[in-house]
Amino acid sequence: MFEKFRIYLRALEIEDYKTTFEWRKDLDIQYGFNDKRVFVSSENEKKWIESVINDFSKVSVGVCLKENDTLIGLSFLKDIDLHNRNAQTASMIGERTYWGKGFATEAKLLMLHYAFIDRGLERIWTNILVDNYASIKMCENCGYKKEGILRKAKYSQGVLKDVYYYAVIKEDFLKIWEKFNEL
Repeated sequence: MFEKFRIYLRALEIEDYKTTFEWRKDLDIQYGFNDKRVFVSSENEKKWIESVINDFSKVSVGVCLKENDTLIGLSFLKDIDLHNRNAQTASMIGERTYWGKGFATEAKLLMLHYAFIDRGLERIWTNILVDNYASIKMCENCGYKKEGILRKAKYSQGVLKDVYYYAVIKEDFLKIWEKFNEL
């Protein structure tokens, strides 16, 4: 079932901070993932990796290439609400070489499979800046539907921007999962 994927998800390791620290230097990544520019020392990046490794209220994993185990991105499942069986996802491909090649979609599909099948969740949501066209396309390819718009919800690059609210439910995801595995 996972043979078609070029990537896999794995637990983060402390030493991953060296890679993620390099990604944080890229302004496109900063604005695309954090919606703001940040200055982070390698020591603070190491502490951040340590904190997400030790935060059992969310799932934080690395996205790695099967062919050589290279860390190329991150994926998160957070704001997990077991009572209502929903959570939020976020993900990023930090290595520019792998942008626009479907790796983010694969990572999102794997995280959704984990959330729906392994954790028994029913609904996964995310927020996307209205001008983040790549993330919108990726989420729609994974079965997410636009449920609303949060007007002027995020301050990014000196402007308050609208944010789309997207969600996918398990039954819609399973159709996408089946189609992906048939290709």
